[in-house]
Amino acid sequence: MINSRADWKAPILAGVRRPNLLRSSRSWGNRPLLMMEARMEAESEGDTNLSGRRSAWQRGALDPAARSLLARDSRAFLHQSVSTPCLNAITRAEGIWIEDMAGRRYMDFHGNNAHHIGYGHPRLKRAIVEQMEALSFAPRRYACEPAVALAEKLGMIAPGNLAKVLFTTGGSDAVEVAVKIARAFTGRFKTLSFWDSFHGAGIGAAALSGEALFRSGPAAPLVAGAQHLAPFACYRCPYGHEADEDGHPFLARCHTACVEMVEYVLAREGDVAAVIAEPARAVPYVPPPGYWQEVRAACDRHGALLIFDEIPTGLGKTGRMFACEHDDVVPDILVLGKALGGGMLPIAAVIARPELDVGAEWAFGHYTHEKNPITARAALTTIEIIEDEQLVPHAARIGEIALTRMAEMKRRLPAIGDVRGRGLLLGIELVQSRTEKQPDAALAETVLYRALDAGLSFKTTMGNVLTLTPPLITTEAEMLRALDIVEEAIATGREKG
Repeated sequence: MINSRADWKAPILAGVRRPNLLRSSRSWGNRPLLMMEARMEAESEGDTNLSGRRSAWQRGALDPAARSLLARDSRAFLHQSVSTPCLNAITRAEGIWIEDMAGRRYMDFHGNNAHHIGYGHPRLKRAIVEQMEALSFAPRRYACEPAVALAEKLGMIAPGNLAKVLFTTGGSDAVEVAVKIARAFTGRFKTLSFWDSFHGAGIGAAALSGEALFRSGPAAPLVAGAQHLAPFACYRCPYGHEADEDGHPFLARCHTACVEMVEYVLAREGDVAAVIAEPARAVPYVPPPGYWQEVRAACDRHGALLIFDEIPTGLGKTGRMFACEHDDVVPDILVLGKALGGGMLPIAAVIARPELDVGAEWAFGHYTHEKNPITARAALTTIEIIEDEQLVPHAARIGEIALTRMAEMKRRLPAIGDVRGRGLLLGIELVQSRTEKQPDAALAETVLYRALDAGLSFKTTMGNVLTLTPPLITTEAEMLRALDIVEEAIATGREKG
């Protein structure tokens, strides 16, 4: 949501499917703003930070010290949707837990998908300290052992023959590096990505994304050649096809129209450098059977590269080391971020096929901290922890338990229209009516704050989807306790709503 309602004729919401464009009396420079009519059912991948319910919850739930710090935070930082002003203030993060200024603890089932190994892992902290003592920085013209070891490790664990690496300090930059590589290799400049996706906040990454929060207003105009399609979303198929009661497509009827449109655009455009997408959408949505295999084949037929953005899903979130492994598809380029730094340090990576090493005369990234030994050591240790503690199969097992429990919740609670996910990327979609599927954003926000009061933190996506992305270390008991909290919050929220 925008930060001063009085200044605008209509709020800007992300992911609006059929926007009514209104001319604003305000402008950026000499350009009038185009704004979209608000539609609560088409919110962005994050929950709004300026709703009346949020203000009411903060007045009742936060202590004076927290409110004071939030006020200072609000004065010190530029305001932006889904970020500043903040929700609460925390003083401690350990394991799956965060703790606020009043000492209240919350299971963090959000964590920006950065806390795969939990917060403050002792082994990671020791490794970072040891690396600081040994070598704290390496100018980018010089090799250092931790960066080389990390690149080699990523080549070992990446799917297929992905083996050549570049590092950046954030996922948005890594996405843009991947696009530059695709342009250099193909000699083309166009991209094909999906509405409702998020690939980063930089101008290039925002052009690939499909959310108005990052594409409209001051972000525009964006990079030329960025084409978009409606994504796979079987419960709410943008191509108008029905799903069964479990949210799965009737493939005999829809013939995977979402894939056919990818083929159609690639054929019509003829000069697309790359298709870029999340193999499992962070909203979340999982692809219909065979989707990525057909997209892979379409890319090959039309000379486009396939780039998978695994920034939120990579390193085990879905119960495989990489989400694309569920679909037996190897991209040409894979992008990692978020959890790669162990929830402590910022680092992202681009992993490409060796044949794509074609840019020696150019500078794709060339970042000051491109081969920083400390961030590289943090990433290498994070991967070692995930492997040594067998967190990937653990996430798969806990995810199966969670999906079974969520299906039971759906049978009991008419407010739940769909449950979906893989591993520890989980979603519960709330609706006013299962027959009509009207999104219930009001209930979702009520559930969010009721869950916080009960000690569980998560986020809502698209306005009405409760999105649970806990750390890979989450135990069965913790997962079931979290779902108990969610179920009770939905039941009481609907009763009193």
